[in-house]
Amino acid sequence: MTAGTRTRQETGTRTSVLRRLLTSAGRHELAGHALAHPVRTVLVVYVVSRVVSLVALWMAAEWFQNPAGVGHHDPTVSDLLGLWDSVWYRRIVEDGYPVPLPRDADNGLITYSAWAFYPLFPYLVKGVMVTGLSFDAAGMLLNLVLGAVAAVLIHALFRTGYHADRQPQRERLALVAACLWCLYPTTGVMLKPYTEALAVALVATALLMLVRRHYVLVALVAVPLGFTRGVAPALGVAVVIHLVARWREERGDPVGPLAGQRVSAVVMLGALGLSAVAWPAVAGIATGVPTAFFDVQAAWGQRPALGPYVLWLEWAWDAHGLFGVLVLVGLVATYVALVLGRHGRWLSLEMRAWALAYPLYMFAVTRPITSMWRFLLLDVPLAALVASVAMRTANGQRVVPHWRRRVGVVVLLLVAGIGWWTVTLLTYTPWGSFPP
Repeated sequence: MTAGTRTRQETGTRTSVLRRLLTSAGRHELAGHALAHPVRTVLVVYVVSRVVSLVALWMAAEWFQNPAGVGHHDPTVSDLLGLWDSVWYRRIVEDGYPVPLPRDADNGLITYSAWAFYPLFPYLVKGVMVTGLSFDAAGMLLNLVLGAVAAVLIHALFRTGYHADRQPQRERLALVAACLWCLYPTTGVMLKPYTEALAVALVATALLMLVRRHYVLVALVAVPLGFTRGVAPALGVAVVIHLVARWREERGDPVGPLAGQRVSAVVMLGALGLSAVAWPAVAGIATGVPTAFFDVQAAWGQRPALGPYVLWLEWAWDAHGLFGVLVLVGLVATYVALVLGRHGRWLSLEMRAWALAYPLYMFAVTRPITSMWRFLLLDVPLAALVASVAMRTANGQRVVPHWRRRVGVVVLLLVAGIGWWTVTLLTYTPWGSFPP
């Protein structure tokens, strides 16, 4: 080998090493900037997720929506915004709630009506519509703002270390987890006039106020939550667990547990109890049928009176027999193990309580339905579990050196999930579609 050849090889090696160092330095600089401005980073990712969802909606309208589902030959994104539950929220805005309860003309039984849908979101949309915007535009604008608020609140929840295991990489994990939540596969529903963005914002606010022990504020949030989604019982579980943990910690204090906040704690519990029954009570009083809300829900197939989890176990058995039941139980057990294990313990106790109470409550009171995918948008700790599994070492204390590649794979899978869910479930064919 000549001296000239060796010189060229050494120069090439030095250039390659320098290039790698510069690339690595650039990545570290970008990561440092993101961590230094976490709220800005979360909002940027949120905006990107809205663009991705909008592109997925355009693809669904352009290539997958059956013209029969929208009534004309050229489906558009606007058509998809107005499908499914959006129809019912529009009816509430335009016509209010029907009295008396609609009944089937053939059998006289109570049938589908707007009473199955909570009122706060559609009336907020109606308020935005005074600006002259259409129903779809007002709903989208409202949800864009509420979704951004929810993303920021979720990041704040992930950052809190109170009632949680020590985690040196908490800031990094919290930032990645909040960004992954923005890319949850059903996130496109928050472009439509649906209640998910409002519900997540309210739940995240309540949990954050609970962690910070602002019990009166939790009570104040519980009131609108009761007119948004029926999740107060699950939130109540998180509240009770928080209070029990605090009581045990403060038993030895000279002034006793919950000093100075016992009244506000009682007010918080009372508000959550009222939140759980507020809308069913209003529906019963307004229609003159005490069980109106539940009767209308039953028309859609919801029958919690049969017993918790029965419909899901029947569904698994009918589909795949004992194997299906074992798979269903195994998935639930795996999720519970993740929440209670090292991947969940870096979260606050209140978040872990919500992570267990909410999905288990939803599976207890709902039938097997594809809408469960979007219901899980409210299970925000799920994003934290995914971030932890992707980023941390076996002992859970350190972040693996190649975490960016692993998170990148997760992001690609989530983006693919957004596309799949949008084109599969947000489109509508009259004779054969599953609701989103």
